[in-house]
Amino acid sequence: MADYKIGPGYVHGYEVSPKDKNNTKRAYKDLGVTFCGIPMKNPIVAASGTFGNGPEYADYLDLSHEVGAISIKGLTPKGRPGNAGTRVAETPSGMLNCIGLENPGAEAFVETVLPTLASYDVPLFANVSAGTVDEFGYMAETLSVPGIAAIEVNISCPNVKNEGLAFGVDAKVAAQVAAEVRKRTTLPVIMKLSPNVTNIVEIAKAVVDAGADALSLINTLLGMAIDIRTKRPILGNLYGGLSGPAIKPVALRMVHQVARAVDVPIIGMGGIMTGTDAVEFMMAGADIVSVGTATVVDPRAIGRIAEEMHEYCEKEKIEHVSDITDTLQV
Repeated sequence: MADYKIGPGYVHGYEVSPKDKNNTKRAYKDLGVTFCGIPMKNPIVAASGTFGNGPEYADYLDLSHEVGAISIKGLTPKGRPGNAGTRVAETPSGMLNCIGLENPGAEAFVETVLPTLASYDVPLFANVSAGTVDEFGYMAETLSVPGIAAIEVNISCPNVKNEGLAFGVDAKVAAQVAAEVRKRTTLPVIMKLSPNVTNIVEIAKAVVDAGADALSLINTLLGMAIDIRTKRPILGNLYGGLSGPAIKPVALRMVHQVARAVDVPIIGMGGIMTGTDAVEFMMAGADIVSVGTATVVDPRAIGRIAEEMHEYCEKEKIEHVSDITDTLQV
C-alpha cells in the first residue's frame, strides 16, 4: 500500500496535487470487471453526492481510465435548491451532510448535463430519489436514455404518502418501489439500501424478489452534531447523513449479512478510504465497491485505491480482483 505522507500537497497523508496529464495512469488488467452486464475498468464506483457528476474531478483523475463508474449526483423529479443553513459538518472519523438533494431535476439533467458527460468513457449510474412510488417510476423512465448505464434507486428519502417515513425502512414499500422502477426501465436496477433499519436482510430480500438486479449498501447513518457555544445543532436541517471511516464496521457487517442472503451483485460502501478497506468489503461479499467521503478528503482517492487494490492482487498472487469476492473465512 502507498506510504502515508505529510507536507505540502498532502491532506491527511493523501496527495491532492492535480494529476500529471503527461503520465496518465491506465486501467489495470486485473481490475477490469463486469457488473450487471456493464464493463468497468476497475471495481470502484464514484459514490453519488460526493463526486458531483464527474467533470469536477477531471483535473485530478483520468475519468475514462481510473474510475470504474460514476453514480451521478442524486436527481429528483423537479429541480431542488437544497437545504438552507450549514450542510456539512466534520465529525470524528467522518462527516455529516444534509445537502437536501440540490439538483436541476431529471429532465433538465438529461437535456443540459448529460451531453457533457458523453465525452468520458465511463459508465454512468443515475441515482434517483422521489416522494412517491409513481414518481420513482417516472424517474426511471425519464433517465432510461443513451448514456445512462443503470438506475440506482435511493430509498432513504421520505415517502410523502406514508407520514414521511423513508421508503427503505419498510420491506413492503421498498418492494413496491423496486417493482415500479423495474416495470419502467430496461436498464439494470440497483436498489440503494438504508442502514437505518432493524433488519436490512429483510429489506434486501424484498427488493430482490420485486425485481432488483443489484444492491448497493450502505447509505449514510442518521446522525447529529451540536455546537455547545450556541447550544444549537450545527446542521441547518438538524440531522444529517453520517459517512466516512466511522461507519465502516457497520457497513461491513451489513454487506456480509446481505451477501449471504441474496443472489444478486452487491456494491459495498461505507468508509472506504484505502485499498485495504475495499478488499475487506469484497471479502465480505461485495462484487464491487463505491467510494464517497474519501474523495472529499483526497480528490485522487479513487485512482489511489485502485492502484492499492492492484498492488494487493500482485502481492497475494491473485489473478483477478473478482477472485477476492466472498472469500472471508468464518
